[in-house]
Amino acid sequence: MTRRLEGTVALVTGASSGIGRATALELAREGASVALVGRREDRLSDLAAEISKGGEQALVVPADITTPQAAAEAVERTVEGLGRLDTLVNNAGLMLLGPAPGADLEDWRRMIDINLMGLMYTAHAAVPHLVKAASQEPRRVADIVNIGSLAGRSAFAMSAVYSATKFGVGAFSEALRQELAGRHVRVSVVEPGSVDTELRTHNPAVIQQHIVAALGDIERLQSQDIADTVGYIVTRPRHMAVAELLVRPTEQV
Repeated sequence: MTRRLEGTVALVTGASSGIGRATALELAREGASVALVGRREDRLSDLAAEISKGGEQALVVPADITTPQAAAEAVERTVEGLGRLDTLVNNAGLMLLGPAPGADLEDWRRMIDINLMGLMYTAHAAVPHLVKAASQEPRRVADIVNIGSLAGRSAFAMSAVYSATKFGVGAFSEALRQELAGRHVRVSVVEPGSVDTELRTHNPAVIQQHIVAALGDIERLQSQDIADTVGYIVTRPRHMAVAELLVRPTEQV
């Protein structure tokens, strides 16, 4: 099988579980060396071992990307350890739902810091390396893939600030795409609908019950579905860019 990312390096944030973990494995299967960024070092180490068994290189980078310094250090450790950076997948995220009146403002700050500012900090640090990679072999193109959400297209009650962060991801992605297009650094946003991950478990039981009731008994997406989507985006030929993909369960209206 041709491995289309052979000789390239990817950095995946939020790689310890869910979409991030599945995406790291998918990019490794395509031949990329992968930097695994997240806060749960034990899980990252287990994932690195799994990738290594498949014959690819993985670098564990424990980091909390909610500060500019930590995001920049994660990028620098990737380049120092793996030699370059061709693909950035900004996946780290937090979803804390509930009524806006009376909400805990600390929850709002945490979502903004992780979902939006952390993504921006990491992209800011990565761009010079991505521009350099796009001018070189083996692919002469580089990618930023930002994981947004269906909630970044349509705002819903109980998700005011979560939706605000994901709308921000979409706006940031499109503006950055326009700025970097001429340098062959492609910027894409993937907007999943309901995915069966631990994201909803960040919420109290009553909110989790609300989420389940709202979705009914539909068959939800799996992390691998989004990993496949990211893999599709970053393996397109140099002349083709996928700017935005909305992916939802067939039954989700």
